[in-house]
Amino acid sequence: MQTDKEKKYNKWIWILSIVIPLAVAALFGVNLKRMGYDVQPLSFLPPIYATINGLTAVVLVIAIMIIKKGNRGAHERLMKFAIFLSCCFLVMYVAYHMTSESTAFGGVGAIKYVYYFILITHILLSIGVIPLVLVTYVKALAERFDKHKKIAKITFPIWLYVAVTGVIVYIMISPYYN
Repeated sequence: MQTDKEKKYNKWIWILSIVIPLAVAALFGVNLKRMGYDVQPLSFLPPIYATINGLTAVVLVIAIMIIKKGNRGAHERLMKFAIFLSCCFLVMYVAYHMTSESTAFGGVGAIKYVYYFILITHILLSIGVIPLVLVTYVKALAERFDKHKKIAKITFPIWLYVAVTGVIVYIMISPYYN
């Protein structure tokens, strides 16, 4: 049975889980320069948001190590920081794509298939991890730690995969940036 706190947040979990991917997809197609705005491309952002992805992965691993030692307070702070980092990534990612042309991957042969496999799984799981992170967080807020732990066992590896593959995608495509 869900607590009142969980019920209160459920509608927001659904809304954010739908609105965020749709907004990112819509904004991804908006290029301010092509629309006639005099904006400078934010071409400096990809290495920054790739670093944020890497930092998110590190924070997630440390947060898991800390909770296994029983330090709930530090775990909570680290997880809030990981969510903050993911939000920062998202803002920078959208800002970059709204001001810069997309970069095509220039690799050929088997590496091209590896790149696209990593990219597609990264994108799909980044969409799927949104509700997982939110539900996991709400379970902790509601102090339903049994449920929190159960869903965190699913959320953690997916979120970690998304963070790590974000860095890998950047490394693989970075030689092709203009």
